[in-house]
Amino acid sequence: MDLLNTLVDKGLRRELPTREEALAVLATSDDDLLDVVAAAGKVRRQWFGRRVKLNYLVNLKSGLCPEDCNYCSQRLGSTTGILKYTWLKPDEASQAAAAGLAGGAKRVCLVASGRGPTDRDVDRVSKTIKAIKDENEGVEVCACLGLLSDGQAERLREAGADAYNHNLNTSESTYADITTTHTYADRVDTVNKAHAAGLSACSGLIAGMGESDEDLVDVVYSLRELDPDSVPVNFLIPVEGTPLAKEWNLTPQRCLRILAMVRFVCPDVEVRIAGGREVHLRTMQPLALHLANSIFLGDYLTTEGQAGKADLEMIADAGFEVEGTDQVTLPEHRATAGGGCGSHESAGCGSHESAGCGSHDSGGVCGTADSAAPVGEPRTDQVTEARTDLVAVRRRGAGTDLAPNA
Repeated sequence: MDLLNTLVDKGLRRELPTREEALAVLATSDDDLLDVVAAAGKVRRQWFGRRVKLNYLVNLKSGLCPEDCNYCSQRLGSTTGILKYTWLKPDEASQAAAAGLAGGAKRVCLVASGRGPTDRDVDRVSKTIKAIKDENEGVEVCACLGLLSDGQAERLREAGADAYNHNLNTSESTYADITTTHTYADRVDTVNKAHAAGLSACSGLIAGMGESDEDLVDVVYSLRELDPDSVPVNFLIPVEGTPLAKEWNLTPQRCLRILAMVRFVCPDVEVRIAGGREVHLRTMQPLALHLANSIFLGDYLTTEGQAGKADLEMIADAGFEVEGTDQVTLPEHRATAGGGCGSHESAGCGSHESAGCGSHDSGGVCGTADSAAPVGEPRTDQVTEARTDLVAVRRRGAGTDLAPNA
């Protein structure tokens, strides 16, 4: 397929695909799906080999959030029945993190619900970062605390944080449909604050909220412009009690196409399969490892994930290996912050200075819906049933007396 050969060539050169090409990936048929996975897999192996980075979530503060994000079980007015608790103490958080690290994780993601941290909250998290790093040599710590105020990213960096996560979630044009208590621009501002403070920026998306192919391509191109080091791809977990509880829009095939498109647009970036892989990829999870080079181990913030032991067996059975703490995740050109495509210094493909197809100035001419014609037989993305049996509220780990899943 000419499209896939072109995308592989561009991915190996770190060259930005056109919007038309990205949309065409999402429009490919089921008959072509394995070819799409194989093509994107070549790009993944070029930059990340067969390594899989394991990340582990610790929910420092659960529920009680004043924001109204429609996808979130911790939102204002949630009736989901999730665990609700205030800040874990540093030693409690460190103990929770230890389970994931023992299971092979090299990064701990410290997450807290809320609009954004107060200065006192930053102090709390700083002590938690120190507690984790004092006990675990070589561990990476990523903070995810919401919208940052001036100076807070710098304080987290000084405390030892390696990265900061703040997802764009969806396209700018549809953002107001899922959240009204803050804006898309607020999120972009926080990612830029993390960058400016010297933190490794982590920002991704949520698929399955009823968005169009164009919305998915828009948010991934926006992420490419922001230049995060890691891009988590979440698949909506429709939790009962949230406004999006009835949104069952994903098939395993659709998820694989989305991951492939992200890999082609962000070839040398850590692409992470995040929330919802067990619910929507199901038995197709091993195929997704050919596209993404990073996953979360065990449970998520408020819902249960696949058993950590099963994650490790899946990685081994698929012929991949867990990335060690002595290995650098990113390719050398990114890890050393040098020039080239994808760095802030580059003036080529995917940089803030680039114009033309895929930039905000392109006017949406190239790659419209009509130009992304499917190849081969029509795809079958129709969801036939809601898999509510695969959605379980987390009742173990952080905030409970039960052992975590790691």
